[in-house]
Amino acid sequence: MAPAEPRPERIYLCDSGALGDGGTGVAFDVVYRGERLRAFAVRWRGQVHAYLNRCSHVRSELDYREGHFFDADGLLLVCATHGAVFEPDTGCCVGGPGRGPLVKVRLSECEGRVYWHTAPLLQPPAP
Repeated sequence: MAPAEPRPERIYLCDSGALGDGGTGVAFDVVYRGERLRAFAVRWRGQVHAYLNRCSHVRSELDYREGHFFDADGLLLVCATHGAVFEPDTGCCVGGPGRGPLVKVRLSECEGRVYWHTAPLLQPPAP
């Protein structure tokens, strides 16, 4: 019998007010496919979204400064290294040298709090 996969967990990320629409995001650590990486959460058009903080073009983080993921207009996520741009709600690359979508991290929002959710390939880092 194969070992059971870890049960999905809901992990507190931040208060809802920490994510301004089209503004500053919140970065957090995850383990994806056994590798410790950064991820980030943003709010766009009232909804929260999260992705691994890794450009699909080159494995560099998107933000040019901690928490800054959007372009100047607050409409697209932009990789500060090579200028690839991504839709905030889908992670799809819509311009620049990106090679596919960003890797989505499931979020939920409840009673003024934002949570991220684990998955078989996405776990919290060891304490």
